Amino acid sequence: MNLKNKEILVKIVYYGPDRSGKTANLEYIYDRYKHRVSPDKVMVKKLGDRTLLLDFLPLEVGKIKDYNVRVQFYTVPGHLKNNATRKLVLKGADGIVFVADSMVVRREKNILSFRDLQKNLSAHGKDISKTPLVFQYNKRDLKEQGIPLLPVETLEKDLNNRIKAPYFEASALTGANVLPTMRKVISLTLSSVQKEFE
Repeated sequence: MNLKNKEILVKIVYYGPDRSGKTANLEYIYDRYKHRVSPDKVMVKKLGDRTLLLDFLPLEVGKIKDYNVRVQFYTVPGHLKNNATRKLVLKGADGIVFVADSMVVRREKNILSFRDLQKNLSAHGKDISKTPLVFQYNKRDLKEQGIPLLPVETLEKDLNNRIKAPYFEASALTGANVLPTMRKVISLTLSSVQKEFE
């Protein structure tokens, strides 16, 4: 919270295994919103070819009390060897989108990545069941190419059985359900932040 600028900074992290579509989500969001904000309000940070941070002020976010809300979107490197970076990026996260890869061959990577998320949140003193969270089951469009996909029921059983968080079937490549995922996580996160104010 910045008292001088009357601004609340909200941090949303896109988490998930490598190549699940986290960066593709941020790129799609950026493409859809870049014309609506002035260039000095947009900041993109990269680590190699991976987007780490997309920072801008979406017009729909509005205010909490008299404070403008600015949303920062982060993504983490998916490779398990980059755990220190993932842990660092997760610090101070207000909301999370877990991007799961729908391909059958990626089932174990989803499960390992979700366990990793729980462990890293716990290291920051956060309980995943009390953190605003949305699941995105990405790459649903690959079914049309004959690629075997996990049924949504399997993804729910593997990842969302206990928490029962909202989920979206999506394709970050085509943009299907990318913006609804984003809006949902913003909505849950702002409700959570508002409760802290009260």
